[in-house]
Amino acid sequence: MEKVYEYLKKCGVYYLATTDGDQPRVRPFGTIDIFEGKLYFQTGKSKPVADQLKANPRIEISGMADQNTWIRLSGKAILDDNNIPAQEHMLEAYPDLKAMYQPGDGNIEEYYITEATATICSFTEPPVVIKF
Repeated sequence: MEKVYEYLKKCGVYYLATTDGDQPRVRPFGTIDIFEGKLYFQTGKSKPVADQLKANPRIEISGMADQNTWIRLSGKAILDDNNIPAQEHMLEAYPDLKAMYQPGDGNIEEYYITEATATICSFTEPPVVIKF
């Protein structure tokens, strides 16, 4: 999981895919954090992605850290509702978000990823598969 975290941090922006009924939805994300041994991302409760995750928690993530490698991750996003320490940890990692979110404000939704399979691919090396 640490390797996946480091790769996504290096990406800066990665793309999170959800479903909205039968329509795929993909949007850029920038938050990724490890807290208490789990890989987390964060969004706002009022955003459509939060409703999509509640309806179907299966996700895929894709990103490129450089011109020769990319990551694909599939898994399940578990809402860790009202975990104030996880919210604080995320906001310390991303202080720019403090202008929009505060721990316990009722708007932060923290998700950790389970049942995950991540594949780091390269044009020149064999794929690296990581499960957690």
